[in-house]
Amino acid sequence: MNIIRSFTLLLALACVVPAMAEELAVGDPAPDFSLLGSDGKRHALADFKGKQAVVLAWYPRAFTSGCTVECKSLAENGHLIREYDVTYFMASVDEVDENRRFAEETEADFPLLSDPDKQVAEAYGVLAMMGFAKRHTFYIGADGTILKIDRSISPATSAQDMAANLAALGIPKR
Repeated sequence: MNIIRSFTLLLALACVVPAMAEELAVGDPAPDFSLLGSDGKRHALADFKGKQAVVLAWYPRAFTSGCTVECKSLAENGHLIREYDVTYFMASVDEVDENRRFAEETEADFPLLSDPDKQVAEAYGVLAMMGFAKRHTFYIGADGTILKIDRSISPATSAQDMAANLAALGIPKR
């Protein structure tokens, strides 16, 4: 009986341990991504390495209240972010057609990236138990390393906060 329990426990641990990947931290290389955007183009982190910083703002779900407020903040105040030498995206696990409609409704003038297979969300450690992405923003340097992970996002002031973080991180202005 004890052998069966031990084997069952070992089997359960073997299934859980791979899912408990180490959390990303400042200084870590950012996981690469290549995702389809609401603009119909594929966007990859590798395209920006050595050229400019990238901000990847994960959000839970299109057309929900907090996500709508956040997206509108970035759309209405994106000029604050564009003062810096950076490319920025919002990303979710929604299908690209859903994100395309969401971008149109919120008048987003930047791409919303879609990760419906959830592999990139898993790599960034933002996949919640319910299958949505957690609202976390990653600031990635031109060298591909993580400069900052913001886990306390205020949707209404997202653009202003993003610009303030870019300034604090020393990202050069255009």
